[in-house]
Amino acid sequence: MAAARLGWPRPGSSVLFLCDLQERFRHSVAAFPQIVAVAARLLQGCRILGVPALVTEQRPEVLGGTVPELGAQDLPRVPKSSFSMAGAAAPLLGQPGLQHVLLCGIEAHACVL
Repeated sequence: MAAARLGWPRPGSSVLFLCDLQERFRHSVAAFPQIVAVAARLLQGCRILGVPALVTEQRPEVLGGTVPELGAQDLPRVPKSSFSMAGAAAPLLGQPGLQHVLLCGIEAHACVL
């Protein structure tokens, strides 16, 4: 059986969603600095490739903003009050030609709801 080919993220067919990498989780999520470092590298790679990115923040008035070391200060930030990113990401998900979504963050599996 042949292995599946994932391919490269490409502008026009890919988007990066960065999910809830917020201040309040800094001391309660195991390996938080490493998670943010990996997310920052993924974001940097997507920037080089021209892949758009979106940041969501779960109830930022309670949980704080996105951590600065992510390097996402210039990206759109979408507040949300449900676990799912689907509503927040709707404008990007509706783009014609979108084939790949890269999802990164803490509790990112809940954001796929």
